[in-house]
Amino acid sequence: MNHSKTRQLSLAKRGMTFEILMWYFTRLSALAMYALILFGLIGGLIMGARNQMNFADVMRWAFMPNVTHVQSTDVPDITPWASAFWKSAASALLLLAVAHGVHGLVVIADDYIASAGGRKIVRLLSIVMMLSMMAIGLYILWTS
Repeated sequence: MNHSKTRQLSLAKRGMTFEILMWYFTRLSALAMYALILFGLIGGLIMGARNQMNFADVMRWAFMPNVTHVQSTDVPDITPWASAFWKSAASALLLLAVAHGVHGLVVIADDYIASAGGRKIVRLLSIVMMLSMMAIGLYILWTS
């Protein structure tokens, strides 16, 4: 009969590594995205979308609160919808979603790329892609 004891390290002995930080980032960014979507949905309904927009337009607003999602509806005054507050909320959602998604792609790529050099190239390309998508998205949000 083998009575081997499992080895357990305390959090203090494990240390806070980059991998642990990214694990936390993935979980917390997903929760933050859900919170921002719920915030956009409730905000849109409070601002009168329940009477002047169909369900698809309300959901489009909730997932990306951008004034262009309201222009094609029956909302008479779109000035409150184009405020810096909603642009900031859309920017936060955009930045979180892009970073969360690119990190997921890097994790998947790490599983399939055997060489360390290949993983570094994929990570570098992912960072370039992430920064360019964030810049393009922020430009569109703040200039529309």
